Amino acid sequence: MIDIEKESQKPVLAVLVGRTEDKNSLDEDVVRELASLVETAGLTVAGRVVLSRWEPAPKFGMGSGKAEEIAAYAKELEADEIVFDFEISPTQQRNWEELTSRTCLDRQEVIIRIFGNRALTREAVLQVELAKLEYSLPRLAHTYAALSRQRGGRYGTKGSGETQLELDRRGVQDRIILIKKELKTVRQDRATQRKRRERIPVPSCAIVGYTNVGKSSLLNALTGAGVLSEDKLFATLDPTTRRFTLPTGRTILLTDTVGFIRNLPHSLVDAFHATLEEAAFADAVILVLDASEAEIAMQFETTRQVLGEVGAGGEPVLVVLNKVDRLDEFTRSRLRSEYPDAVFISAHTREGFDEFTARLDALLAGDERLYRIPADRQELIAFAHREGSVIDIAYEDAFVVLRARTAGRLQATLEPFLVEEGRS
Repeated sequence: MIDIEKESQKPVLAVLVGRTEDKNSLDEDVVRELASLVETAGLTVAGRVVLSRWEPAPKFGMGSGKAEEIAAYAKELEADEIVFDFEISPTQQRNWEELTSRTCLDRQEVIIRIFGNRALTREAVLQVELAKLEYSLPRLAHTYAALSRQRGGRYGTKGSGETQLELDRRGVQDRIILIKKELKTVRQDRATQRKRRERIPVPSCAIVGYTNVGKSSLLNALTGAGVLSEDKLFATLDPTTRRFTLPTGRTILLTDTVGFIRNLPHSLVDAFHATLEEAAFADAVILVLDASEAEIAMQFETTRQVLGEVGAGGEPVLVVLNKVDRLDEFTRSRLRSEYPDAVFISAHTREGFDEFTARLDALLAGDERLYRIPADRQELIAFAHREGSVIDIAYEDAFVVLRARTAGRLQATLEPFLVEEGRS
């Protein structure tokens, strides 16, 4: 008799399949990120296969001989699933599952699984469901490979009837349309909230970066926000906004955002647009990197790429290297030469926080400019003191001459009174 409880506790084993053109790469390094994704999704890595030489083929995405080797390896390890670090088409997925008699999925499906497990709010649940449906729509066919019976239909309507696949595909398409309508409402609500915030002119900063670099830990350390902070990928899916007062007394809004990742599925970028657009509407972006990560350069480029995709490529950026408490002096020195404009901090020990807040204040203050403001516009003078950084002020008979650092809404408001561009 099968022990159901014991079976349910049995780990789900996965074989990882990656590819590289560097024959000297270690298998562990090539699929290291995929291994983290798989473990976050609740699977256990049983083995790794890295293709150093591969030629794309329509049936399996590689040669049949190599496919059979991988199938035999998975059988030998008694693996339950085979996970590919690259995209496989619906047809290839069906071919792999027929060859191996195992669940076969790609990196994109693993990420969607993780998002599905982490979604808590109504908005996140909708966004994940949309991504799942758009991913699964072209893959419905292999779900019904053995289903050939017809149902429904009668003379004069649909001939011999519609297949189950056709009915389900229509249902998925209808559901996608409905979710997109609901998400449109979500975006409108978010835009309304943003307009309310803009009535009270408080600068906003979006904290962005690769997944698991410590964005939520930074927000918690600065504001005591209490955002879930775990050493796992995609611990945060929903944006969290908190007020923070800089040492100069300036109040700003900090927003934590969903983490980015290499080859982030476009379906997820599109689905989470309502969340990611917080970065696009921010006055400045805090781009957080994991200083202890070997692939920090790749993470930096990936983050900049995704920011561009969501329309947030033009905002002022402060690069922050987190987790410096894990570095030795040699690595610190090397990273300082590679990222000379970055701030080095530790959200865990609060190292570098004074420099970080000073640099953030200067970034939000903007460029130094000279303004000549009518003396009866005292509300603008107060606005400049509150939201800018006043360097010098002189009073004339009918005007106030103001030298200040300005950015964002303050700079736009004072633009008609600009006398000269100052220093950056």
